[in-house]
Amino acid sequence: MISIVFAVLFLVVLFLSKTTSLFKNNETYQSANQENGLIYSDATLEDLVNKDTDGDGVPNWQESLYGLDPTKKETTAGIPDSVAIEKLKISEGNTAGTKQLSVSTDENTKNLSQTDKFSRELFATIAAASQNGTMDQATVEQLSSSLAEHVQNTPPRKVFQISEIKIITDDSLQAFKNYNVALSSIYKKYPPIGYTVLDVLQKFIIDENNVDVNALVKLDPIINQTNKIIEAMLKMNVPQSISILHLNVINSQERLAENLSDIKLYETDAIVALGGITKYQENANQLGLDINNLASAINRKLSN
Repeated sequence: MISIVFAVLFLVVLFLSKTTSLFKNNETYQSANQENGLIYSDATLEDLVNKDTDGDGVPNWQESLYGLDPTKKETTAGIPDSVAIEKLKISEGNTAGTKQLSVSTDENTKNLSQTDKFSRELFATIAAASQNGTMDQATVEQLSSSLAEHVQNTPPRKVFQISEIKIITDDSLQAFKNYNVALSSIYKKYPPIGYTVLDVLQKFIIDENNVDVNALVKLDPIINQTNKIIEAMLKMNVPQSISILHLNVINSQERLAENLSDIKLYETDAIVALGGITKYQENANQLGLDINNLASAINRKLSN
């Protein structure tokens, strides 16, 4: 079984090689479940892949892959880890010399987190590359790019359709006045909370070496308020000529709410959380653009 601590560590380090806006690539990571844990300080990705803490000729990632202790040459007294791995390979019938980790959606994997699934695929790729002697810097960069793409291209879970909003065929000046009043009342009912998402993230990321996961609980009021605004906007009457602009604002808010919910999964699903952090600013900018487009359309109609 893959060590989740090591798997998440490896994933985060790979991610850091491509994204430095919120984190720095010189962080120190230490396994929390070992007194003499694995420490990586100012390590390159190639250093991490080739790291052999106990000097037994078996890289740390491979020992963790097979559930062995990378800090000991003999996880089981009297049996060198290299021998134990060979026995495990034989017992699993793996004649290719690498441990195959399926990412299928059968009963054993369908409930895995995105981090778990990606970890399995990643470690299988690393194992194959190392056994074939192709684990070089180019391979490391390819793995890093793959993770960055995976993190940055998480599809939205919910996309509202035009049929889900209440469109009226009345595009008169009075209809727009009524719409403007209704929209204003929603935002008056749910005014901005006394802090921002960036305030929360700054408290979450204490410094380049530490995070405070407890700070993420303050995202809940923002998520809840955003969902209430979305619900209210789905129920109000919308003049047909601005229905698409109205829908765009709803979907932009939905994407932001999903980003924040994903960030809260930092401890249990690092891949999803990093995706939320990565996409948040882009989606916040898009929401600002969509709100401006809607406001401009309303103002043009009301000024006529």
